[in-house]
Amino acid sequence: MDEQTAAAKKTILRMIPYGLYVLGVQKGEEVSAAAINWVTQTSFTPPLIVMGVKKDSGAYALLKESGQFALSFLESGQGDIGYAFFKPTTVEGDTINGQAIERHQTGAPVISAAPAFVEGKLVGEVDLGDHSCVVGEVTHAVLKRESKVLTLDELGVKYGG
Repeated sequence: MDEQTAAAKKTILRMIPYGLYVLGVQKGEEVSAAAINWVTQTSFTPPLIVMGVKKDSGAYALLKESGQFALSFLESGQGDIGYAFFKPTTVEGDTINGQAIERHQTGAPVISAAPAFVEGKLVGEVDLGDHSCVVGEVTHAVLKRESKVLTLDELGVKYGG
C-alpha cells in the first residue's frame, strides 16, 4: 500500500464511531478488566455481540479460558472510569483500578457506576489479526438507566486505522 493510500485508510477507519466499554472476565481467583471499543451486535436470535479484543492482553487470555464475560457500558461523562482501564488490572477488595465493582451471574466484574451491562458466554471467534473478533451470546442484561454511551470522540481519543 502506498503512503497516500495508507494515510487515507487510517483516517477513514478512524471515522467509524466507537463507544468505550469495560470487558470484565474472571476464572477462579484470576481477574481481568480492560477498556475496549470495537463492539457491535450481530444477531437478534440468539442475541450475539462481537468484540474486538487485543490478543496479547490478559483479558483475551482469561476470556478464552473462562468462556464467559461481563461488558459494562460506560456513559457520556465517565471518561475517568474508561481511562482507569487503559492500564493493567489491579484488584483491591471490591475495586478494580480504583473503580467499585459488582458481580452477577457469570461472576465476572461489572463496573458499579455503569448505567448498563450484559453478561454472556463465548460462542465463537474469528482469529485473523492483532485483535480477535470474539463472538459472545448475551445471557443476562441489566439496565440501571438509559444514557448516551461514552465515545472515543468525546474523549478526543483515536483507536483504529
